[in-house]
Amino acid sequence: MNIILGVDIGGSTTKIVAFEQSKRIIKTLQVRAGDQITSLYGAIGHILYECGLTLAEVKAIVLTGVGATMVKGDVYGIPTVRVKEFEAIGLGAQELTGLKETLVVSIGTGTAFVMVSGKDCRHIGGSGVGGGTLTGISSRLLGETHTDAIVAMAEKGSLRQVDLAICDISDEEIPSLPPHVTAANFGKVESTATKEDMAAGLINMVFETAGSLAAFACKNTDIREVVVTGTVATLPQAQKILDGVGMLHGVKFVIPEQAAFATAIGAAVLYFSEVIR
Repeated sequence: MNIILGVDIGGSTTKIVAFEQSKRIIKTLQVRAGDQITSLYGAIGHILYECGLTLAEVKAIVLTGVGATMVKGDVYGIPTVRVKEFEAIGLGAQELTGLKETLVVSIGTGTAFVMVSGKDCRHIGGSGVGGGTLTGISSRLLGETHTDAIVAMAEKGSLRQVDLAICDISDEEIPSLPPHVTAANFGKVESTATKEDMAAGLINMVFETAGSLAAFACKNTDIREVVVTGTVATLPQAQKILDGVGMLHGVKFVIPEQAAFATAIGAAVLYFSEVIR
C-alpha cells in the first residue's frame, strides 16, 4: 500500500492525515507535544500504529505549517517535501467544500485570511486573536488552559453579564445594528459575572473578531461564502456566533466536517496535483 501523509505542524499541535494513493482519507489525528519535532515524529508513529501500517508503506510525507521549517531533510528516510502553508490552507478548504472562490479563515494560535480563486491562494492578512488568545487569557482569568474545560464553562455562562450590547447604550433602533449585537466585548462586566460568563465572553470575542474581519475582507468582492478552518473552528459555539456575524454582513460561514485537518489535507492535495513534483 502506498500511503501519503499530509502533516500540518502548527504552533501548538500537529495534525496529520493519511491518504491512500486513490486520494481516499483513511485516518486523521492530532498530537500535542512539548516541541514541534517531537510532535511530528509522535504523530507519524501514532497514525501508522492506528492504521496498522509500516514505514515501508509510506510513499511520501508532505509537510506544511510554521513548524515545517524546523525539519531538515527526509523524515525516517521517506521522501519528504515542504509546501507553502497558505496554499495548503486554501486548497484544503477547496477540497473540503468544493468552493472554487472563497475566503478561508484559518483559526489556529492566531488567525490567517487566505483569498482563494481557482488554484490561486493569496494571503491577505491575519489577526493575532485566535486560539492562543483564548487559552492565554483563560490561564490568567479563569485558571484554565484546556480548551475542553473552557468550552464546558462557556456553555453555562451568559454574555449579558460581560458584553455591552447595542440595546445597553441606545434606546433608538439603529437599522444596521440589531439591539442584541455586541457593541463592546467585555464592555459590561458585571460584579456578579462568574468564570462561566467570562469564558463565554472570551469565546464570543475570538469568533466575533475573526468573523467581522472576514466579512470586511469580502467587501467589494463577489464572495459570500467564507470557509472557517482550524482546530478552534470545531468548538461547539463557533457556528452560532459566526452565523450571527454573517447575518449582519450578508455572508455565510461554512465550517467543514474536517475543519481541523484542512491544512494537512491541502498539503496532500498539492502533492497529488503534481504541483510540487
